[in-house]
Formats: sequence, C-alpha cells, structure tokens
Amino acid sequence: MAPLVKANHKSTYKKVVVRRLDHGLIKGFVDSTSYLGPNGIRMLDREGRALTIPLHEIKGVFFVKDFDGNAQRSERKLFQSRPRLEGLWVRVIFKDKEVLEGLLPSNLMELTPEGFLVTPADLYSNNLRIFVPRTALSEVTVLGLISNGRLRRFSRKGSRPQGDTATAEGQIGLFPAAEGKD
Repeated sequence: MAPLVKANHKSTYKKVVVRRLDHGLIKGFVDSTSYLGPNGIRMLDREGRALTIPLHEIKGVFFVKDFDGNAQRSERKLFQSRPRLEGLWVRVIFKDKEVLEGLLPSNLMELTPEGFLVTPADLYSNNLRIFVPRTALSEVTVLGLISNGRLRRFSRKGSRPQGDTATAEGQIGLFPAAEGKD
C-alpha cells in the first residue's frame, strides 16, 4: 500500500472523527485533498496506522477542531433561522432517523457520487464540516438557496453582471432619480 503521508502534503492533514453506522467512533487524520478513495475513506488513526473504512460502514466523517470537543455544550443540528452563509440549505435524514441540517456548496460540481461535504448548522460547534456518504442517508431535502442577497442581472451579450440598481421593466420606482448633484 502506498504511504498516506507525502512530504509535500503534510499540511493538508486534518483532524476527523469518523462515526460508524454501528455507533462506533474512529479518531484520526485524513489528507483533506485525497481522503476519499475507491474503497472508502483513507485515514491515519491516532496511533499512526493506515486504515481504509468502507463507505457503507460510515455515517459521517466529521472534520473537527478538537478530538474531544466540549462535553458541556450541546450541538444544534437544525438552523434556528435562515442561514447567513451562502449555499444550498439542506435537511438530511440518516438511515437511523437522525436529522441534520446544513449547507452544501452552491457549485454542484463539488458534489461527488460517493457523498457530499456539509457545513453544519451550529457554526460554533466542534464540527467544522461533515462528509456524508450517500449510503448513510434515507432522504435529502433542499430547503432553500441562500445567496449573497444582492440582485445581479446579466447582460444579453454575455455573463457580465450589471449594476445592482436595475429595475424590472414596468416596475415603479420608489425614489425619484437625482437630477443633478450639488
């Protein structure tokens, strides 16, 4: 087996906690650029052993700040209000009926057939991102598309954005246009 640590990629290793469908946990490190392999998740456990965990055994790969987290703090799994970050707001239901809300990237090219990376609802939790394999899910629902909130129009000739103050044809203006500036 090829070594997981390459001399020029040491800085890409991230702390993860892998939650298995059988409720077991594996703590270790993954190369954030190549942890997803054809046979599953490739990782190093805390003792430095190389492991490959099949996707069908994984509930989620939690990219964490700290292995132990904060036992005094309960994590929110649902958004309390509309998310402020940009992306697709989704609700995922795992096969064991656990429900989690999060944000997927707006760029659907970042989604893989094996699963997707979710930004969790609780931005202050120990979990930074969660890789969720499709095999662990029973349902995924898109709740909304969160954008930067700015109106952007595109010209007919190309894809260059026009100004944010453009109004639709026939729509009345709320404020009169300034005729001249003093």
